[in-house]
Amino acid sequence: MRVAVIGAGSWGSALAIHLARAGCQVALWAREPEVAEGIRRTRRNPLFLREAEFPAAVEADTDLAVARGAEAVLFVVPVQHARAVLGELRPHLAPQTVVISASKGIEVATLQRMDEIVAEELGLAKERFVALSGPSFAGEVAAGLPAAAVLAGHDRDVLRWIQERVSTPSFRLYTAFDVVGVELAGALKNVIAIAAGMATGLGLGRNTLAAVLTRGLHEITRLGVRLGGREETFRGLAGMGDLVLTCSPGSPSRNRIVGERLGRGEALAAVLAGREVAEGVPTTKAASRLARQHGVEMPVTFVVEAILDGRLDPRQAVVALMTRELKEEAAL
Repeated sequence: MRVAVIGAGSWGSALAIHLARAGCQVALWAREPEVAEGIRRTRRNPLFLREAEFPAAVEADTDLAVARGAEAVLFVVPVQHARAVLGELRPHLAPQTVVISASKGIEVATLQRMDEIVAEELGLAKERFVALSGPSFAGEVAAGLPAAAVLAGHDRDVLRWIQERVSTPSFRLYTAFDVVGVELAGALKNVIAIAAGMATGLGLGRNTLAAVLTRGLHEITRLGVRLGGREETFRGLAGMGDLVLTCSPGSPSRNRIVGERLGRGEALAAVLAGREVAEGVPTTKAASRLARQHGVEMPVTFVVEAILDGRLDPRQAVVALMTRELKEEAAL
């Protein structure tokens, strides 16, 4: 199968390496000329995932024409920049091309998910869209360590076709039909990862972290179900699985690290400096707006929003959460 991977950050690089191992012919688009040149010359990405070696089956370029002739396009561009890249990509796609989105987030300007953005920008039929999500750190996937993820779409045959060609003994893919739930789970867990990082940065201990994860999963499930997702999706790989991985102390998650540094008292601008994108920061704003529009209570998310906006410091946030009105646990 010929696949074009659009986006050569850490996750795009890892997926390109995996696809080549799976027997695919891979064309990788990089925005940065030095990335494409580095992969061509040394078989390594000089900016992201530097330790990973690219197989010969991966060709790198800065021209979106790499997508011409691809049977599938794997889109791995940060959500807040996705629309512009999709607009440039559209002329290069064949009518039958399947678009697989591995981008996790909600567009702040429109509050849209990636499936909605792709449909608008590419005029794509829903049967040709697939979302890829799950607990999978880029470095471990690139290294070939065992991992599992979910492919969510609308067409059983399309999902099965991708699953059979992309799964390997080290990367097991399951299929699902809850695109809304899988996309929201992947996006919203990044908000909770920021909160978990803050708890670690504040030195609050394992009890606090367990409470943040549990209550965080509860509230992102509440919003996800209200927006049309299925509750069971948030208990699966795209929900609880990805949440546990991302929030684990010492994990390389950019969102968790942002939270930890904020918890230690660093300024947001300094924390966000650098090339790696923390999708949870804009997603916090989008999730908070969606929650208020739909009357969904999300106390952890609202507190993270207040910290990112400078209205609370992390220690004040702990007091705000712990002194809320006492309630039953299970009520959605």
